Order: sequence, then structure tokens, then C-alpha cells
Amino acid sequence: MTPEGHPSHAEAGSGLLYGVSAYLIWGFFPVYFKAFGAIPALQIVSHRIVWSVVFLLLLSFRPGRRDDIRRAMSDRRSLLILVTTAILIATNWLVFIIAVGHAQVLQSSLGYFITPFVSVLLGLVFLKERLRRLQLVSLLLAATGVVTLTLRYGSIPWSALTLAITFGSYGLLRKVVRTDALAGLTVETILLAPLAGAYLLFAAWRGEGAFLAGDLKLNLLLLSAGVVTAVPLLLFAAAARRLRLATIGFLQYITPTLHFLLAVMVYGEPFSSAHLTSFMFIWAGLLCYSWDAWRALSAQRLRKGVRTT
Repeated sequence: MTPEGHPSHAEAGSGLLYGVSAYLIWGFFPVYFKAFGAIPALQIVSHRIVWSVVFLLLLSFRPGRRDDIRRAMSDRRSLLILVTTAILIATNWLVFIIAVGHAQVLQSSLGYFITPFVSVLLGLVFLKERLRRLQLVSLLLAATGVVTLTLRYGSIPWSALTLAITFGSYGLLRKVVRTDALAGLTVETILLAPLAGAYLLFAAWRGEGAFLAGDLKLNLLLLSAGVVTAVPLLLFAAAARRLRLATIGFLQYITPTLHFLLAVMVYGEPFSSAHLTSFMFIWAGLLCYSWDAWRALSAQRLRKGVRTT
């Protein structure tokens, strides 16, 4: 960091590389999870949890890392929050995999596009953050987009809303818990592992387990689930330490944009005029949201400059 607290050019460059890499990996998740074929979503999520525990514990062999995990699990408040975030992230993973498996990648794109608005709304309700005028406009535009799609199709886009609400809530709670990204995710997966492992054993006992069933490609895909889960999160954590929050805010649109392009251009999911209208409202809301974030950051930097002169 520079003396003023801003990232140096070298830090910003490496941070940008880490951030773009993380969001690109998340953006291509539909390709990875579609490769599992007809394996039940719950079984995929269970493997993701179990192999994540193995991979994360290997990364946590350093004494300092083990201490972080012990502190998180011994502090009642942190543990309660992490139990909640574990449920939220497992739900998010499950709904996403179901959406991908049922040719609803467009819904996942919609969900992650509206996640920033959910975060703003949660900040208003639970952290008593005040809404600036453009933030209010962006929320109204996003809500209009969702309502438009609901009215045109006569059904609520549950997958998109569940993805946005679970991930937005996850972000809110991880913001207030006193643990870092690696230790937090390790504890979350440790908490989920007994149920996930029991389900996998039950599926194997019934002869329905996909792992070690004879398909080498599927075995490798399932084994890699832990790495695929942890690596982008670690890249994101490294980026967050090196970049301004506004930069991270702009990078987060990479993932839903890639989901959108994959859904429409690769997987040929229906994209009607109702979808176009809905996304136009949401993109307009994101434009207002981003412009407001940039203005707020500029004003903050100007105030700091005035105080130091």
C-alpha cells in the first residue's frame, strides 16, 4: 500500500489479475456443472462440500491457519453466524446446480445481476445504511425488471431470486463475522460435511452413488469439486486485499455477463422480448448503481484530500 492507503500500481495490477481470474472461473461454472450430466444436484453439492473440506484442510496445515479455524469454532457468536452462512451457501450451490441442470442458466445470470440490489436492501434493513437517491432509483429499476418478467410469464423467477437472496445474505453475514475467507469457508464446509458425507454413503448403499461407479471422467470431476470451489474464493480474497471496493464492484458483473452469454449464445435458452425488457431495466439499475458507487468513492477521496492539505 502507498502511504495514503491506496494500492500501489504493482498491487493494483496483481489484484486486478486475481479478481478477473476469480470472476472468470465463476462465470464458466455452468460449463463445469453441465459436465456432470444426470447426476442428482444434491449428490453433486455433497461431493463439493466433502472434497472442499479435504482441500481446505490441506491449505490450513500452517499453524496460524489452524488457530484461525479453532478461534472461529470456539467463539459462539462467530460459530452461530457460520452455521447460518453454511446453510445459505449450500442452498445457493444447490439451487445453482439445479438451474444449470434444468437449462436455466439465464435465471442464474438474472440472479447474480440482481444480487447487488439485494445487498443494498439488506444493508438498509439490517445495518441501517441510508439509501442515496441513485441507489433508490437502481432498486426500483431492478424491481421493475423482476416484476415485468413475472407478469409476462405468470410465475415468479424463484431460482434467480433464491440465488440473489442467499448470496446477498451470505455476503452480509460474512461481512460481520470475525474470520477471514479461508478459515470461514473451512468452518462452513466442516459444519456441512457430516450431512453431506452421510448422504453420499446412503446413496452408495442404495447403488445410486456416482463416485467410483466406473466413469473416470465423472470421478475426476467430482474429485476436483473442492479445488473448483476454493480456488476462485482465494483469488477473490487476494483481489479484495489489493483493490478498492469500487473496482471489485465493477468486476462482479463479469460472472453474470458470462452466464448470460453462455445461456443465450451457447446453450440456446429462450430469450424473449419479456426477458429483454426485464434485463434492460436491471442493466439500467446496475448503471445507476455503478455511477452512484463511483461518485461516492470520488467524493470520499476528495474529502480525504481536503483533510490532508
